[in-house]
Amino acid sequence: LLVGAPWDGNGQGDIYKCGVGLQNSSCAKANLAPWLRSSAGHLGMTLVDSKDGGFVACAPLWSQECGTSVFSSGRCVQLNEELQLMGTIAPTAQRCSTYMDIILVLDGSNSIYPWEEVQAFLGNILGRFFIGPGQTQVGVLQYGERLVQEWALGQHPTSQRLLEAARNLTRQEGRETRTAMAIRQACTESFSPAQGGRPGATRLLLVVTDGESHDGDELPAALAECDRHNVTRYAIAVLGHYLRRQQDPEDFIREIKSIASDPDEKYFFNVTDEAALNDIVDALGDRIFSLEGTNGDNESAFELEMSQIGFSIHRLEDGILFGMVGAYDWEGGVLEESQRGRIVSPREAFQEEFPLELKNHAAYLGYSVSSLQLPGGQRLFVAGAPRFQHKGKVVLFQLDPTGTVTVAQALMGEQIGSYFGSEVLALDLEGDGDSDLLLVAAPTYLGGQSRETGRVYVYRVGQDRLSPAGSLHPEPRPQDSRFGSALGAVPNLSQDGLAGAVVGAPLEDGHRGALYVFHGAPGTLLPQYKQRIEAAALGWNLRYFGISVDGRVDMDGDGLVDVAVGAQGAAVVLRSRRIVQVSAWMSVEPAAVSVTRRNCQRSGSSAVCLRARICFRAGTRTRNPVDMDIDLRYNVSLEERIPGSRAAFDSGARRLLQRRIEFPLGRQSCIRVPFHVLDTSDYLRPLSLTLTWALDAAVRSVLDEAFPTTIHKLIPFFKDCGDDDECVTDLVLKATTDIVGSRQSPHILRKGRRRMLVAVELENREENAYNASLWLQLSGNLHFSSLVLQDPSTVKLECSALGGHRQRCSVGYPVFHSQAKVSFTLELEFSCSILLDRAEVMLQATSDSTEATPEDNVVKLSVPIRYEPDLFLSSNTNLHRYEVHPLGTFTHSSGPEFTTMVKVQNFGCYPIQNVTLHMALPALGHRQATILSVTHVLADNATCVLQPPPEGTQVVPVPPEDLLHTDRLDCSNTWCQELSCLLGRLERGGGVSVHLLRTLHDSFFSGVKFRSMRIVSSVWLGGAGGALVLEEGAQRRELVLEVLQGRRVPVSLWILGGSALGGLLLLALLSLGLWRLGFFSHRKPSREEEDEDE
Repeated sequence: LLVGAPWDGNGQGDIYKCGVGLQNSSCAKANLAPWLRSSAGHLGMTLVDSKDGGFVACAPLWSQECGTSVFSSGRCVQLNEELQLMGTIAPTAQRCSTYMDIILVLDGSNSIYPWEEVQAFLGNILGRFFIGPGQTQVGVLQYGERLVQEWALGQHPTSQRLLEAARNLTRQEGRETRTAMAIRQACTESFSPAQGGRPGATRLLLVVTDGESHDGDELPAALAECDRHNVTRYAIAVLGHYLRRQQDPEDFIREIKSIASDPDEKYFFNVTDEAALNDIVDALGDRIFSLEGTNGDNESAFELEMSQIGFSIHRLEDGILFGMVGAYDWEGGVLEESQRGRIVSPREAFQEEFPLELKNHAAYLGYSVSSLQLPGGQRLFVAGAPRFQHKGKVVLFQLDPTGTVTVAQALMGEQIGSYFGSEVLALDLEGDGDSDLLLVAAPTYLGGQSRETGRVYVYRVGQDRLSPAGSLHPEPRPQDSRFGSALGAVPNLSQDGLAGAVVGAPLEDGHRGALYVFHGAPGTLLPQYKQRIEAAALGWNLRYFGISVDGRVDMDGDGLVDVAVGAQGAAVVLRSRRIVQVSAWMSVEPAAVSVTRRNCQRSGSSAVCLRARICFRAGTRTRNPVDMDIDLRYNVSLEERIPGSRAAFDSGARRLLQRRIEFPLGRQSCIRVPFHVLDTSDYLRPLSLTLTWALDAAVRSVLDEAFPTTIHKLIPFFKDCGDDDECVTDLVLKATTDIVGSRQSPHILRKGRRRMLVAVELENREENAYNASLWLQLSGNLHFSSLVLQDPSTVKLECSALGGHRQRCSVGYPVFHSQAKVSFTLELEFSCSILLDRAEVMLQATSDSTEATPEDNVVKLSVPIRYEPDLFLSSNTNLHRYEVHPLGTFTHSSGPEFTTMVKVQNFGCYPIQNVTLHMALPALGHRQATILSVTHVLADNATCVLQPPPEGTQVVPVPPEDLLHTDRLDCSNTWCQELSCLLGRLERGGGVSVHLLRTLHDSFFSGVKFRSMRIVSSVWLGGAGGALVLEEGAQRRELVLEVLQGRRVPVSLWILGGSALGGLLLLALLSLGLWRLGFFSHRKPSREEEDEDE
């Protein structure tokens, strides 16, 4: 087992090789850290096997320093089975722009003064260089009359050693300045490999001098040599010697400019004296390191420098597909390294899927990679971009040798932040080489209670496109899970030739983690997990179990693929258990228990002895034969969970026998178990024999869940059917119902009656009928309620529901005796949800015996029916009686406006519709005088139409002079308006109310003499239809308003005068009484009181 440890060694990472045995095994470390050159590259973050038996391990965060920058380009390593380094894969590693060989040519003649300033300049400029392997190395050549190579390129590989050499540099001195000789020497020899020069490194020459050369005529040839060797030249003119002597430096400057490369403003410097050299150190350093290529102002400087190659990796048939998650400013990309060569997708390859105007920076394309083999032979690459528009995207594409991308399809995530596409898995279910499914994980998908439950989407692979096929279902309990953090395909997982999948959920159970196992089915993956392996059950205090997973190798040689699961600081190998299919069957000799014949003695009593033969045979789902033994535990029980002890085993184990058996796979093994029956009085109930089995706990196999582990056998009692041992019976079935009807006159189910009784009689006129049954089939509007035997002591009936309005009743099981008769009543209940126009009952009698006359074994009852709805009509009004003004005092204004509420309620058990509420409302009297007028109709769940009084009717209104002799006004003697309201659907227990606002007109009664008049309105229901019957005028009600005429009471003038005089006398008496009581008197103050007041 190879285990990647990307955080090993402070993030350098490493690979461990672990031998897997029956016990915990030790692991050997590959010690690949030196290969990373101390970079925290996280080696082992991805692993993939190669076709040559070795494998490839990647360190996607492997970085290299380039100047002040650190680029994480990533790199991978090829190792053999012995963990020996076979090669390096670093397709995106780029040479640093600071990969330079620099030769400093210093003038050491006598005119240079003071030398300490030159040393200080040398130390400062060396401090600006990035010294190290893969970056810059510096050599120094000093000249005057002669040349001295102070140190060669690479002689001092570190900045510290280089600066120490600079401090110890002494001036060579000399009277001549042979600049051309020094330049030729530097360009032809100092950059050579013998002097430490590196092929491919940028070559820079830095010349520092303070005077014209004494070999100036040789200068053009020396400069030509520099051009031939691709040497870029910087030249610094020190003017101190000329200024101190007050000489014109024009010729000197012209010569130094000719030494510098073009243009002069970049490669030429001049300073006033040696001390001023330190003033140009920063500018000189900036110009040197501006040689590295940069893009325009509006373009990113990052192409593949941060690609993090190997963050994801997928093996192809002839190479490897790498994900470059950090390429192109973390937009991402892919790279193919195969027999076709190295193919890199350019930045613009995925512009159609990642348009620049969407500003999809950091889409992380290549976070996961895979490939699909379509049925037609076409291969598509798959790459996930989990941060695209924060929802994630998966792109399916082809990559041609030029790097051109042809996108076949793109799959979009549905939830922000779900990281859709962070894991992808192509699944070949049948192992035929064609991909059947693509799994796409969104591990941070938020589920119930805003938990990171995660989700894994399933896509079915078609001829040229993928179609959604649902998702996989983890444990429904809401918790932080990150289901889908790791996906793995396991061939022949269910041992039926179909591959399955394992899914990691490292945050489940408080970050302990779990692994889900999903089995395959033809053309799909079963969405419900077959097994959940939780870290807590494995022990070892595992954390983040399921963070990585792989299942492709048989680790223990049993022919089954095992699964390796990663956790924090641990790796677990889960061994597959062989699925065993155990078939069992039982037979009993003799096949039935004789009621009268006892054939043995047990416990001092006569008994019926029998012998059960139990056979087992085991197989597997795998097609290849396997040589192994099956260790099986089994229990045999008599009359399980039934009180009493009619039978027992001969071994003295009473009614339970516990044994174990071992037999070879693929072969049948049988045993015999003798038992006996002591009590045969209950011969109607057969004897039950039950066999259960399970694998021994120590066995590494598991039983197939599709195969039963329990079988039951019922042993009937002996059939007494004469010498021919053939029972010929004649069952006669009769049935009648308590309701009758015809097509012309169907039976009407009145409200409150929802039951139907069927009287059934079954008679056996010939030999015994064994296992006699009565089958009952009801129409959809009937339900079985109960069965009542007319004589319970004769024959036993037991009924059970079969579904679909069917019942099966066993009649006298196991035997319905000859000449026996059973009568019973079936009570059926009509459905409240299904209304049919017929009630149909079919009964059929059957048995295991031979039937003499089958034509009288079936009875069909069919009754046409209709349903009367259980409607209740009620009314209420706020004006029952009204008294009008006496005769001769009427005003011509309208009378009071009052409200009448009519309510229709459904008290039945089924909904009702198409019902109309009718109201006949007296409106006009003699000579079209208005009696009552409708001002407003309010109805909820009803549509109402008010019709005016019809013209041409035969109604003769009552004349005013006849009102004194009439006490009722209705539609027989007034013109009436009709209000029709079509009611909406009335649910069970529901109702509809109609509010009617009317006004009584006093003018109708002007000048009319009457005592009491009742104005009667009629209300009734109509309509319905279909299976419902609502008789016209059903639930008729009358709304009565009684009108009374008031009486005038005369008042006499003498009564009014007497009342006024009496009131005045009463007032005088009250005043006299108050005066006598002193109410109107006032006390006079004494003189003393007056003096005090003054």
